Amino acid sequence: MKTILIISFSNLERDPRVNRQIRFLKDKYNIITAGYGSPNLDKVQYIHLFPVIDKPHIPVFSKLLALPKKSLSAIRLLIGYFDKYYWTKPEIVYAYDQLKETNCDLIISNDIDSLPLSIRLAEHTNSQILFDAHEYAPREWEESIRFRLFFQKFKTYFCNTYIPKVDSMITVCPTIADTYQQDTGINPIVITNAPDYQELEPKFLQNNQKIRLIHHGGSSPSRRIDKMIKMMRYLDDRFELNFLLVGGLPKYNKYLRDLAQDNQNINFLKSVPMRELSGFLNQFDIGVYILEPSNFNNLYALPNKLFEFIQARLAIAIGPSPEMARVVKEHDLGIVAEDFEPKTLAKKIMNLDYEKINYYKNQSHKAAYSLSAESNKHILLNLVQETLNS
Repeated sequence: MKTILIISFSNLERDPRVNRQIRFLKDKYNIITAGYGSPNLDKVQYIHLFPVIDKPHIPVFSKLLALPKKSLSAIRLLIGYFDKYYWTKPEIVYAYDQLKETNCDLIISNDIDSLPLSIRLAEHTNSQILFDAHEYAPREWEESIRFRLFFQKFKTYFCNTYIPKVDSMITVCPTIADTYQQDTGINPIVITNAPDYQELEPKFLQNNQKIRLIHHGGSSPSRRIDKMIKMMRYLDDRFELNFLLVGGLPKYNKYLRDLAQDNQNINFLKSVPMRELSGFLNQFDIGVYILEPSNFNNLYALPNKLFEFIQARLAIAIGPSPEMARVVKEHDLGIVAEDFEPKTLAKKIMNLDYEKINYYKNQSHKAAYSLSAESNKHILLNLVQETLNS
């Protein structure tokens, strides 16, 4: 049985995309995983990559010690010493030390930050490399001055330098795949962020029932979740909006709750485990997402949540994000607003009646299998076999 090393600087149980990689491959290959949290799966070995660093007991002293290191790192980024910056990062040094004796036939490297590490490890084992770029690294947080000043050239250099060295590559949507091909000459295979297929039935609305909207996912200011709260100002009492948010800074989460406090039709719910999400969402009616196109990845996002709405058999209401809009229109799953303003989407939602919402729910039901992870599993298994054979 061939051995595959899967590297991701994330919690492997909570990272849906990486967790699916592991589950798809673990019955055909010997899987070794490395990251910041165990996948907690049978027959899967785990290597922890987060270094334990002793810190001084005096916070002020700790900050003073860290200042010269941060300054040196910033200088290296500014003058283009990108490899020096990368290979002196404590987490990279630690990860290499933990993994350098690992024997494997294939390394699956997740996100650009793990790719130089993976390539150096592959040199020792003569293993192949499958790179999962996830999204488009050079414009990941381009709305941030700090990112543009310190990290954009760094990420661009890493993509242009290291991606041409991989044996195969995947990413999340066609637009991002095309952009990487233009930049690097490597043609990625598209594997979407679709979750596992769920055996669920649509819960159709009956007359006079409350129409329950739901939004779930990470709480990030760049996603402008406040726009969906403001959207409720233009909807009448037939509608309620529910949030199932995870993570985020306490200050931003408080801002969202304060913004919603005067509207009794807005609720904040407790999070549920990733594998139970679609079943929980099934009780709602419309999955809502206005994603502010604040950067390249937000503009061309094709996120987990869209596919989770579909598995939950919901109608869908979104802004005009091109990749999401393509899926919604192709399968007739719901409504797409003309712009990203709250009032615009609210007007389209107000025009929905019970019959139309139930129709869209049934459309999601029809598309649930074809838009699940089942087709992605076959794509990944075939690509891994081809890469190993190469």
